[in-house]
Amino acid sequence: MNDNQNTKIAPLMQKVNKAVMHERIRQNQKWGLQRHNMGKWLAILAEEFGEVAQAMQGPLGLTSMKDTDADDLYTELIQVAAVACAIAEQVKEEQGNKYEPIL
Repeated sequence: MNDNQNTKIAPLMQKVNKAVMHERIRQNQKWGLQRHNMGKWLAILAEEFGEVAQAMQGPLGLTSMKDTDADDLYTELIQVAAVACAIAEQVKEEQGNKYEPIL
C-alpha cells in the first residue's frame, strides 16, 4: 500500500480500532477483567467467530442451521477483534510486559 492509500484508509482504521477499544471496555465492565487458560479463550473466540460466520451467511445467500441474532456483521467482527485483543493482553501480561508504551 502506498502512502496515499495509507492516508486515505487511516481514518477508517482509527474508527474501527476505536470501536474495538470501546468493545474491550464494555466487556470489562460486563464481565470484569478476564483471565482464562488458553483452552477457554479458544472456546470464547470460536463462539464469537461462529457468530461472524452466521452473520455472513445471509449476504452469501446461505441459511443457518440454527436461530441466531448475529445479523450485524460489523458488530460481530468488532467482538471477535476485542476478544482477540483480550487474549493478546493476557499473553503480554504473562510475558512480564504488563505496561509497555504504545508504539
